[in-house]
Amino acid sequence: MRMPRLPVLIAVAGLALASCGTGAPAEGGTVTLTIAANSISGGKNSESADWIKNWVIPEFEKTHQNVKVLFQPSGVDDEQYKTKLALDLKSGAGADVIDVDGIWVGEFAQAGYIKPLAEVGGAAVDSWEGWSQIPQAVQGLGIFDGKKYGLPQGTDGRVLFYNKTLFGKAGLPADWQPASWQDIIDAGEKLKAAGVPTPIQINAGTAMGEATTMQGVLPLLAGAGAEIYSQGKWTGASQAMKDVLGFYERIYGGSGLGDPKLQQEAKGRDKSFTQFADGKIAILLEGDYFWRSVIEPNAGVAPMKDRDQVVGYARIPAKEPGAGIRGQDHASMSGGAVRVLNPRSADPRLAWELLAFMHSAAATESQLAGQVRISSRTDVNDEVLAGDPMLGYIADEVLPITAYRPGLAVYPQVSVALQEATADIVSGRSADEAAAAYQAKLEELAGGAANVSG
Repeated sequence: MRMPRLPVLIAVAGLALASCGTGAPAEGGTVTLTIAANSISGGKNSESADWIKNWVIPEFEKTHQNVKVLFQPSGVDDEQYKTKLALDLKSGAGADVIDVDGIWVGEFAQAGYIKPLAEVGGAAVDSWEGWSQIPQAVQGLGIFDGKKYGLPQGTDGRVLFYNKTLFGKAGLPADWQPASWQDIIDAGEKLKAAGVPTPIQINAGTAMGEATTMQGVLPLLAGAGAEIYSQGKWTGASQAMKDVLGFYERIYGGSGLGDPKLQQEAKGRDKSFTQFADGKIAILLEGDYFWRSVIEPNAGVAPMKDRDQVVGYARIPAKEPGAGIRGQDHASMSGGAVRVLNPRSADPRLAWELLAFMHSAAATESQLAGQVRISSRTDVNDEVLAGDPMLGYIADEVLPITAYRPGLAVYPQVSVALQEATADIVSGRSADEAAAAYQAKLEELAGGAANVSG
């Protein structure tokens, strides 16, 4: 998802402001609260819209007799929705409870469009029972500069998927869990010797887009002990970044462990899915989307009828044990949506009650509507994911160690620079050359070397 800078975003004309629903008094002494989301019945994210209208509103109104809840649906491109929200919030209008992409939180916070939940909702925010059910790492989706701005709706995690059949031919264990990057390379060498066409697939290059960043560079960077943005600075050609690019060089720099051409093709990621399903790729770094939607046995994009027997999954190791961020042995990246409060709500206490209600265990389970998906709440995951060991593994083993992209306006451009750095590797440049080119681009994007570390 690409985001325009806020000055450009705000200047976009021709978008009508949503009617102000900030806790407005209604007839008979009742209060009207509004919910805004980029979902609409019969259209985009229809299930979410139906859940808000058919479950959230009537259930909340049952226990709040003097409150009327309205829904402001949208069904537009994400950038149009984002622009509309920015215009609303800038003008003091907008809904009381608002759905936003987690990647927008920092940008909106810096612009003053949203404020920390506790500043808006009061003391009840910190005492909410739900915090104890949302792992600290998952809470990070709605945190900016150490403050909680939103409640995460759900999230995902990234792991290494591998083909147990191919592993068996290479003499590798079915319960593989690499402890370092070297373990991945060693496995790749054995798979290559066993005749596997492509031992390792780590997304690289610009054709893969954000998949290169989220399913490649950023989880590896976390495993090298750094995040792309930390303490007010962007990570440049630091040792951690050079380590990441060096790992790419070991895979795509002539070793035969990865397929450089696949990274440069317009449909390369889709082809990687098919090749994994066909037993031509042995190790592939992807999100849980790959398990539940790509190789899903019945309705997947590249269905594997024997998925549950053949496909294994393992945490992404740090470069070396203990070398990851927070001293971790493993790393991951996650994304997802959050809900925030409008700081201009006329009744922020009730607005918080509505938001908290939408993230209660009952509401979360209701929103899943029987689907096996990872929610933000541990208590719900324990129940809903009991029948899917892989998603349960993500919830239990991966989410507690995960990290998130920085929600800043310049991030999409930084992401492209990272993709270009890996593209340099795929094209034959050295890790040092790619790192130097990346550093120069980053300094320009970040406003100078003072805003770049490393």
